[in-house]
Amino acid sequence: MNAQELKALQAPIKEKYKREPDAAVITLRAEGRIGEGIACRVDTGRALIEAGLHPATGGSGLQACSGDMLLEALVACAGVTLKAVATAIGVELRDASVSAEGDLDFRGTLGVAKDAPVGFRAIRLRFTLDTDASAEQRAKLIELTERYCVVLQTLRAAPDVAVAVS
Repeated sequence: MNAQELKALQAPIKEKYKREPDAAVITLRAEGRIGEGIACRVDTGRALIEAGLHPATGGSGLQACSGDMLLEALVACAGVTLKAVATAIGVELRDASVSAEGDLDFRGTLGVAKDAPVGFRAIRLRFTLDTDASAEQRAKLIELTERYCVVLQTLRAAPDVAVAVS
C-alpha cells in the first residue's frame, strides 16, 4: 500500500468522524474464561490464548504470561502505527523491527515486599529502521508513531479503569 492508497482508504472514514464525532467512539472488548489450573483462556478473535502464571511466580512457562502479552500488544500496535505513518508521510522502510522490554519486581505481585510495585517499573520500546530517510524524517516518523500508537498512549496516560463484579 502506498500513501495515496492509504489516504484514499482513510479519507471517507476521517470525513465521517469529522461530521459525526460520536461515530468514532468505539468500545473494544476482550473476554477470558478461567481454565484448568491457574490459567485464563482469552479469545483474541483470531486464536485462543491461554494465559497463566509466569515462571517467576510458579508457572510452567507453557502458557502465555499477561506481562508478555502487554509488551506484545505494544510492539504490535507500534509496528502497525510505524508502517502506517511511514506510508502516509512517504518514508520508505526496507525493513523495520520493534521490540519492547519491561522490568518487573515479582516481589510486588507475590506480596513478598509491600514496597515493591505491582506492575512494570519501566518499559523500553525500540525501533530498528532500515531506511534511507534523513535524520529529520526518521525523527518525525518516530514522533508521529509515538503520538498515534494507541497502546503506547494508553500506557503513558493511564485511563480510569472501573472494576465490577457480577
